[in-house]
Amino acid sequence: MLDLANRADSVPECDAMYDTPVSLHECCIDFICDNLSALCDEELTPLGHPRLVFKDQDIYFQHHLSESLLEALCEKGKLTDESLTLFDPKLMNLRQVCIQDAQLSTKGLRTLKQHKILDLEITGLKSVTINDVIGCLGEWSLTNLRSLNVSNSTFLNSTKFCVVVSLSKLRNLVSLNVSRTEFNKHGLEIIAEDLPKLENLDISVTPIDDISALRKCKERLKFLSMYSLRAAQTSDMVPVLSELTKLVHLDVSDDSFQTVHSILSTTPPQKFKVANLLSKTSCLPRLSSLDISGKDGVTEELLGEFMSQHRLRFLGLSLTPACKFDRFKDTSCPEYEPELVVTGEATEKQVVESLRRYTNRALYMQKSLYTLFSLTQEMFVPREDIIKIVLPAMKQHPRQLGVQMAATACLYNLSKAELGQKIHPRCLKQIITLTLRAMENFPNHQQLQKNALLTLCSDRMLQDVQFDRFRCARLVMECLCLFDDPSMNRMSVAICSILAAKISTQKTSQLGAKTRYMKKMLQLVRQKIENNSVDITLKFTLSALWNLTDESPATCKVFLNEGGLELFMMTLQVVSSMDMDTRVQVETKILGLLNNIAEVSIFRNYLMREDFLMIAKRLLKAEQIDVSYFAAGIVAHLASDGEQSWLIAGTDRADILTELYNVVLKWEQPNGEMVAYRSFNPFIPLLKSSEMPAVQLWAVWAILHVCTKNAHKYCAMLQEEKVCQILELVICEPSLDTNVRNFGSQVVTLVQTSGKKASPTIC
Repeated sequence: MLDLANRADSVPECDAMYDTPVSLHECCIDFICDNLSALCDEELTPLGHPRLVFKDQDIYFQHHLSESLLEALCEKGKLTDESLTLFDPKLMNLRQVCIQDAQLSTKGLRTLKQHKILDLEITGLKSVTINDVIGCLGEWSLTNLRSLNVSNSTFLNSTKFCVVVSLSKLRNLVSLNVSRTEFNKHGLEIIAEDLPKLENLDISVTPIDDISALRKCKERLKFLSMYSLRAAQTSDMVPVLSELTKLVHLDVSDDSFQTVHSILSTTPPQKFKVANLLSKTSCLPRLSSLDISGKDGVTEELLGEFMSQHRLRFLGLSLTPACKFDRFKDTSCPEYEPELVVTGEATEKQVVESLRRYTNRALYMQKSLYTLFSLTQEMFVPREDIIKIVLPAMKQHPRQLGVQMAATACLYNLSKAELGQKIHPRCLKQIITLTLRAMENFPNHQQLQKNALLTLCSDRMLQDVQFDRFRCARLVMECLCLFDDPSMNRMSVAICSILAAKISTQKTSQLGAKTRYMKKMLQLVRQKIENNSVDITLKFTLSALWNLTDESPATCKVFLNEGGLELFMMTLQVVSSMDMDTRVQVETKILGLLNNIAEVSIFRNYLMREDFLMIAKRLLKAEQIDVSYFAAGIVAHLASDGEQSWLIAGTDRADILTELYNVVLKWEQPNGEMVAYRSFNPFIPLLKSSEMPAVQLWAVWAILHVCTKNAHKYCAMLQEEKVCQILELVICEPSLDTNVRNFGSQVVTLVQTSGKKASPTIC
C-alpha cells in the first residue's frame, strides 16, 4: 500500500507540455543502445575472436545511422571493444567517426580498418597512443582522411617517448587538432613539411616552445588555435604570426595568467604581449576571427585601431576588461557593431557565446557560469537554449567543483517552478543525470548538494521524467544522513517520498533496509513530535516511510527493530489533540505504514497488543474516510490471522469484526483516489476468508475503490495477477454475504468492461 505522495511543489500540469516530440530516429537509436544484449548474438570470427552480430541478418545501416549509433553508444558509456565489433563494414558504413573518452584498445579500434573514414575525432583516449589509432586505419582512410581530432589523447609510447611520425601518412589532411597532447616542436616541423593541404591547426596547451616552423605553411594555413601555448611564455611569436597572411582565424588566448607549463618552468615566463600584435594593424589582412581572451594590456584605442583595419566577425574577450567597452555592450554606442560576435562577461549574449565556444576550458566555464547565475535570477521565461549550453560544460568538467557549483545553481534557476513545465522531458533528463553525477563526485560539499536537491525537488522532474530513480533516491538518502540542515532535510524526504513509490519493491527494500537511513528518518519524526511541530518535513518523512515499507518485509523489520511502532503510537497520541486537517493527514500516513506491516503475517504479532488495538478501534470509527479506511485495513489483516492472538491482546475479535462490517457499509466512494497499490497479492488471503464477511467486505470495497478511480491500471493488474479469477470464484459461493457479492460483482463487471474497451476492433 502506497501513499499518493505529497507533491514537491504545487505547479499545475501544463496543457501543451512540449512543442516537439523526440524523433523516431532518436528513439530507435536509444532503443538499440539500451537493448544490445536482446538484439544481438555473440559469435566467433574465422580467426576465433568474439564479435557482436545482430540477430536480424537483413539489417543494414547507412552512414548517418551508423554514426548516430556509434555516437549514442559513446554518450551512454557503452562503447567498448566488444560493442565496436558490431560495426561490421558489411552492415555498417562509417564516414565520420566521433569517439570521446572511451576505454578502447587497438583490438577494438581495428574495426575501423575496413571503413572509408573521412573525418575522425577520437578524444580523451589514454589507453592507446595516437600512433596506434592511425595504425588502425585502412589504406583508403589514410589516403583520404581530411580531418583528425585527437585532443586530450596521447602520443607517448610505452617508453614515454613522443612519437608523431605517423601523422605524415595523412597527406590529404586539411584539419588537425592535437591540443592538450604531448605534441612538440619536432612534430610541428613534421606536419609543416609533410601535410601539404593542412589549413586548420589546433596546437593549444601543448609543450611547443617555438612556432617558427609555421612559416613553411604560411601560404596555406587559414585557421590557427594556440591558446595557453608554451611558446607564448618563452618567445615572441609576433614576427612569425605576421607572416601568416592567409590566416582567417587566430586564437592566442590564455586559460589563466599562470599555465601548467609556466608553473613547471624554472625561469620567469616572458608572456607574449598581444598589444604587440594589435599594434601591427597592417598584418593578418584576411583575419575575420580573433581570440585574445585572458590577455592583459588591451586598451580601447589599440583594439579600435586594429578593428578599423580588419573586418572582424568574431572577437574573443573573455576574462578581459575589454569586453566591457561600450562598443561591445551598448547598442547605442556609435562604434557598436551588431554583426560582431563577442565573448565575455558583460552581457548575456557574451556569456552565452563564451559557454558555447570554450566548453573544454574549465576556468572559462567557471567564470561564465558564475556570471550566468546572476543573469538567470532575472529570467522568468523558459530558456531551454541556455540550458543546452550549460549541460555540455557540466558534462565536460565533472570533477571541477567551481564548474559544478555554478552549473547546478544555474540549472535550478532555469528549471524551477513554472519554467520546468515548458522544458522538454529529454532536456530535463539530462539535467537530472548530470546533477546526480555532481552529487556523486562531491558527496561532502553541502552547498553543491543543496543546489542539487533544489533542482530535483520538483513534481515535474520526479513525476514526468524517466531516469534512474533508485540512484537518485540513494544519493538523496545519503545527503539526508550527512547534513543536518532543515531545508535539506525537507527536500530530501520530499524527493524520497515520491521516488519510493516509483521504484521496484526490490529497490525500495535496498533503501529501507539500511539501518542508518531508517534511524535518520525516525529521528526526524521524533524531533518534530517532541517539539510539537507537525510541519511539511514531518509529513514528507511519514510518506517516505510509508512508501518504503510497501511490500518490503525487510524495511518493515528495520522499522520495528528501531522502535518505529512505539514512536508512531506516541505520534498518534500527540496529534489526537490537534486540528482536524493536521490530525487526519498524520493519522492517514501512520496507519498506511502500519497497514504495510499488517500485510506481513510474521509481523502481525507486533500489532496484537491491547493499547494499539484500542487506538485502531477508535480510528476505525473516525468520520474521515481516509483514516477509517486504513484503520479498517489493519483490522482486516489482523483478523485474517486467527483468534488466538486476539485473546492474548484482550480484545474480542467478533465485536471488532462487527464494527468493521458496519463501518465499511457506511462508506461512500470518495472523489479522489486515497491510496495506490503495487499489486493485489495482499488481498488474496482476505478474499478467501469466507468465515469472516467483514474482512472480505473491506477487501472488495478497497479493490472497487481503486478500480473505480483508475480502471486502466488496476483492472489490468487484477487480470494479470489472476486475482479477478479468485474474485469470480468467491462471488459464486452460495453462502457468500450479500454485500460482499454486490461489491465483488461490480469489480468483475468493471474488469470485463475495461477489457472490452482495450480489445482491438476488427472491421
